[in-house]
Amino acid sequence: MPTLDEELFPSTPGKFKIEQRSYGINRQFYRFFASTSTMFLWALFLIALTVSYLSFQSFVDSGTRYLSASWGGLQWEKQVRTSAEITRSGGMSVLVTGASGFVGTHVSLALKRRGDGVVGLDNFNNYYDPSLKKARKALVNRHGVFVIEGDINDARLLDKLFDIVAFTHVMHLAAQAGVRYAMENPHSYVHSNIAGLVTLLEACKSANPQPSIVWASSSSVYGLNEKVPFSELDRTDQPASLYAATKKAGEEITHTYNHIYGLSITGLRFFTVYGPWGRPDMAYFSFTRNILQGKPITVYRGKNEVDLARDFTYIDDIVKGCLGSLDTSGKSTGSGGKKKGSAPYRIFNLGNTSPVTVPALVNILEEHLKTEAKKNIVDMPGNGDVPFTHANISSARIEFGYKPTTDLRTGLKKFVRWYLSYYGYEHGTPVN
Repeated sequence: MPTLDEELFPSTPGKFKIEQRSYGINRQFYRFFASTSTMFLWALFLIALTVSYLSFQSFVDSGTRYLSASWGGLQWEKQVRTSAEITRSGGMSVLVTGASGFVGTHVSLALKRRGDGVVGLDNFNNYYDPSLKKARKALVNRHGVFVIEGDINDARLLDKLFDIVAFTHVMHLAAQAGVRYAMENPHSYVHSNIAGLVTLLEACKSANPQPSIVWASSSSVYGLNEKVPFSELDRTDQPASLYAATKKAGEEITHTYNHIYGLSITGLRFFTVYGPWGRPDMAYFSFTRNILQGKPITVYRGKNEVDLARDFTYIDDIVKGCLGSLDTSGKSTGSGGKKKGSAPYRIFNLGNTSPVTVPALVNILEEHLKTEAKKNIVDMPGNGDVPFTHANISSARIEFGYKPTTDLRTGLKKFVRWYLSYYGYEHGTPVN
């Protein structure tokens, strides 16, 4: 009887020809099956290897993003908690957005000085020289305020911050500023002033406890209103610029979140803020720079050659209004995004109540700089500017005792002293 090996692999050529043919077919089938199985196993192996590689690459990419991100990690969380620590009885913990901006820097310093916990957030965009924002950041850092580089549209970052700190208040000052720039880059205003505001409000309404919110609207919402002084009860449905329109939209949006979610919200309409560490795009700032450099300045005038006038408000007076608003804001009533009762909704003008014409501003700067300006007087173009602003501040005075104390001459003197020091001028000449 043939063995198994002999049946499968005959040793005598020519024997069992019919069976050999049948075996040949079976052998080919076996080889095909074996080859297919091997290919299938190799395919599985390659698929597994590819999946493993992609998973590893995803892990590496995630780790790289985490390590390269400007926020996150144990040390970062420790800095946030330390900065948010309250050191006075009855103090508050405040998230300040736009903390390296002009107003944000001064508000952060004032809060920290009186013992409140402060955590800053700023995206350090290049609307104007970011080095000035970095210098402001260094200033508040020296006073114990940690400023995070991040965007208010980053919902993950905001959620993380509210997980780490139970903020009692949010001072929302981050925004795309400037009236004329809106004609060049309109989308930046929608991104920051509308989308960013909604992202922040979403984080606040979902936080537990919900913080009270004070945010910066603008006197620009009064638009083409000709009634003076501007009152919070006046119409604000005729904006003269996209910037004004986004701030008006912000007032409507915040009212909605107050109504639906019980967020305590206070909107502040700032009137032409000026002072040390100010914004370079503001007229008083650029006038100072050009006068010192011997360059001409452009002074706009309104219809019928009427001088433009502004209710210039010194930064310290604005800060007093911001802190007064925070102190009297009341509590939000919602929890986990659900309203449990009505909450305060307020809007206040913060101005100086004493409008000054732009030519008068230039005269004061000339006196402080001891240099005569080279002026180009031109008609105001249709770029969104309004001919005058004038604040009625009676509501803020009644609600939290707001009272501006710095006149334009005194405020500009302080600004010029800072400007000469910051930019290294001696007797009007840059110091190398």
